[in-house]
Amino acid sequence: MTIKRRKFLKSLSLSTLFPLTNIESSSFSNLKPTRLNEFYKNAMIIDGLIIPRGWNEDSFKALDNSGYTGFSASLPTKNFKIAMSSLIKWRKKIKSNSDKLILAESSKDFYSAKKKGKTAVLLGFQNATMIGNSIESIERLYDAGTRWIQLTYNQRNLLGDGCTERTNAGLSNFGIEAVKKMNNIGIMVDVSHCGRKTTDDAIKFSEKGVSINHSMCEALHNNHPRAKTDKQLKSMSEKGGVIGIICLGYMIGPKLGFETTFQTYLDHIEHAVNVAGIDHVGVAADFSIQGIKASGATKENWYLPRLKNFKPSYKVQWPPWIPELDVPKRYLNVAAGLEKRGYKLNDIEKILGLNWLRYFKEVL
Repeated sequence: MTIKRRKFLKSLSLSTLFPLTNIESSSFSNLKPTRLNEFYKNAMIIDGLIIPRGWNEDSFKALDNSGYTGFSASLPTKNFKIAMSSLIKWRKKIKSNSDKLILAESSKDFYSAKKKGKTAVLLGFQNATMIGNSIESIERLYDAGTRWIQLTYNQRNLLGDGCTERTNAGLSNFGIEAVKKMNNIGIMVDVSHCGRKTTDDAIKFSEKGVSINHSMCEALHNNHPRAKTDKQLKSMSEKGGVIGIICLGYMIGPKLGFETTFQTYLDHIEHAVNVAGIDHVGVAADFSIQGIKASGATKENWYLPRLKNFKPSYKVQWPPWIPELDVPKRYLNVAAGLEKRGYKLNDIEKILGLNWLRYFKEVL
């Protein structure tokens, strides 16, 4: 049974209270904490990208505290065998934890998760390398539970160029064929790590809106290969897509803790809203549910490997997190920050989850 949005709004006064966590006085909500918590508990909270690598009991504890209705899970993409194995592993994990998790295959599963107090998990991949040169592989991945695929990562693959590729050549003929196949069977086309021309081509050739499930605004972080231009945000929104503003700190700005703060993150949301519209902006972590620091990240095991794996244009920093976003209930902090800036609760809920939900309904 699906739960109508109107019913959610009417139920706001029925919730019990959660303690408010980690909201700095400089960004504290105009609402009384109890009222904000009532809103947050009843809102649809959907994260555009969680990295579930090493999921354990700490992850489940963080999930319990997060308030999430659902999230998109990024699985390994090295080859088709590994991709299929990862899908099977996560389907088993969801089944064995059916008191907490629901496999998300359509928008209805998010409504069901909210009603039952569980979390919907939307399985997908941050690269299309696992399909090789076979369009038929896309359908096999769909049958196994895949509901979103990012066309390219940073480098070139058979579909097109990634965001750090020198040539910026856009989608190949095979890439366009893959996009049309994804459209036809109901897989989200994601372009978060795609190159400029590949992003433009995907928006152009996709019959449905594309997902930019974890990225940021080029206007606020110039010359970063992962950022999307205002023109891209506008064209994405015109076809019904959504951008999830990434919580990873060094993606938001070049000087974490100084010029780049939690307020900078809210600036990216506001800019995207101003350009793409209130119905086309969401949120996305791009790290584990518990946060980077809580996952045991150190300079040696997190920062130094990324200096080798990513080009200098990525501008990797240490520490890489924004404190207000590096906690499970990160989006309660975002709700408070947006309310402080004058956003109405209905629009805040759109950003926290309803925009993703609308998009899932149209595409999946």
